Amino acid sequence: MNFEYSNRSLELQAKLNAFIEEHIVPVEAAFYAFQQNPENLWKRWPKTEELKQKAKEAGLWNLFLPKEYGNLSPGLTNLEYAPLAEIMGKRIWISEIFNCSAPDTGNMEVLAKYGTEAQKQEWLQPLMNGDIRSAFLMTEPEVASSDATNIETSIVLDGDEYVINGRKWWSSGGMDSHCKVAIVMGKTNPEAHRHQQQSMILVPMNTPGLEIVRPLSVLGFYDSPEGHAEIQLNNVRVPKENLILGEGRGFEIAQGRLGPGRIHHCMRLVGMAQYALELMSQRTLERETFGKKFYEYSSIRQDIAQSQCEIEQARLLTLSAADKMDKQGNKEAKDLIAMIKIVAPNMALKVIDRAIQILGGKGVGPDTQLAHYYAIARMLRLADGPDEVHMYQLGKSLIRKYGKA
Repeated sequence: MNFEYSNRSLELQAKLNAFIEEHIVPVEAAFYAFQQNPENLWKRWPKTEELKQKAKEAGLWNLFLPKEYGNLSPGLTNLEYAPLAEIMGKRIWISEIFNCSAPDTGNMEVLAKYGTEAQKQEWLQPLMNGDIRSAFLMTEPEVASSDATNIETSIVLDGDEYVINGRKWWSSGGMDSHCKVAIVMGKTNPEAHRHQQQSMILVPMNTPGLEIVRPLSVLGFYDSPEGHAEIQLNNVRVPKENLILGEGRGFEIAQGRLGPGRIHHCMRLVGMAQYALELMSQRTLERETFGKKFYEYSSIRQDIAQSQCEIEQARLLTLSAADKMDKQGNKEAKDLIAMIKIVAPNMALKVIDRAIQILGGKGVGPDTQLAHYYAIARMLRLADGPDEVHMYQLGKSLIRKYGKA
């Protein structure tokens, strides 16, 4: 295994860091002041579009797409993209500036891989341009959605249209005023084989019958302006041409979407943990108790050392999964993807918790991102499949592999 970054990745890492220092750091305080003002809930920070344009001009745009797509993507491998996602993860809000934020990244990959030319023209191109944002509607409040075969939303063909009925929640991106389209997963044939009942379809957010019921907070954080919405679909009608790939192909699309999506989350989690490590290390130089600087305490040194060990372990496992995805495809890398999806959120939670403890009152307050990052990491033990599902499938795969011996 050789995880040396390519020259192209190294160049982009340097450009990304330089861009952040020049354009992000000077305005970061203003961004957080805007976000923390209750009057600005669901409003977009005024300088967002300006920064996006600068990132596009700098060639730091659509970095996540693994294959060349016109002149709007550098066509990086997963291994090349991993350190860039980690850098962005240290300041989680900036992913949108480079058009690399979820759920848009997963939705763009779905459209690029499975969409028709008409679907790409109508929705993929504006998403890749950063002109609009999108949502992904899969999870439902009435069923255990960790088993996607439980999903009950109906998608019924009626002449030249599909009629959609159901209720979704944790629809990330759904609160954003720039969110113009959602990919909805539901059942087109409840009588088919359990993995061929589901389909995915494109639904414009302004379609009659689509109602945003309420925003959902994650441990008190609303993640404005994109947010997480609960959405009711009442006799929502869309043209049959909005179906993606074909009836019964929903699980196939989901697997193609969730593999890259899961590892992108893990890359960003490594960045969040690195942010926490750097913050607690700096704090040890600033504070003292009982006549000793924090860094002089053995327990604090151990916390920092242990954190570095755990971050590096997760980083290497992430790179290993990315490398296998590049060389052998997502299906062959599924065990490694499952491993890192289990490891990365739990690692980030431990490291962030240590940082909170060392920073004390500042760690739980609004002056750092530790509390928000803790909420995100805890949520990611559930998003894109909870730990238990990944461990269940990984255990099954390993028993099949080693049980033969």
